[in-house]
Amino acid sequence: MTITVDRLTGDDWQTLRELRLNALQEAPYAFGSTFERERDRAEQEWRARLDSPASASFAALLDGVPAGLAGGYLPEGGQDAVELVSMWVSPAARGRRIAEQLVDAVAGWARDLGRAEVVLEVAAGNDTARRVYERCGFMPCAEVPHTPGGTRMRRPSR
Repeated sequence: MTITVDRLTGDDWQTLRELRLNALQEAPYAFGSTFERERDRAEQEWRARLDSPASASFAALLDGVPAGLAGGYLPEGGQDAVELVSMWVSPAARGRRIAEQLVDAVAGWARDLGRAEVVLEVAAGNDTARRVYERCGFMPCAEVPHTPGGTRMRRPSR
C-alpha cells in the first residue's frame, strides 16, 4: 500500500469537497460545521478555500484514493502559530499512520512560513484523536477552547 500526502490547489476542489463531506458524515461530533451546511457550497467557495494564502489543505491518498484530510490556517492576532483544522482519516484507512503524515504536512507548512508552533482543538470525547495528537507531540495547553469541553493542544512546528 502506498500513502502519499499532497497539498491541494484550487484545481483539486472536488477532492477537498469529497473528503470534507465524508468527514462531516462519518464524524459530525468532531467538526465545527455540518454536512448540511457544506454540501451545497459552490465550486467557487471550495476553490477559494484552497487558493487562500492564509491556509493550506492536504489530502492523504492511499493507493491513489483520497483517504484523509487536514488543513492549516493562519490565526488572526499575530500568533506565531498555524492552527491545524479539519483532520480526518477514513475508517478504512485508519491504523496506517496517515494522521501522523497529515500532521507532519501541516507542521511543514508552518515551518515554511516561519511559524514556531502548530495549535489545534480536539472535541470533548474524541479520545482517539487526542491520543493521535499526543503521539504527534501535542500537549494540552491553557488556552480557552472554542467549543464546550474541548481541549486546546500545541506542539513545536519543528
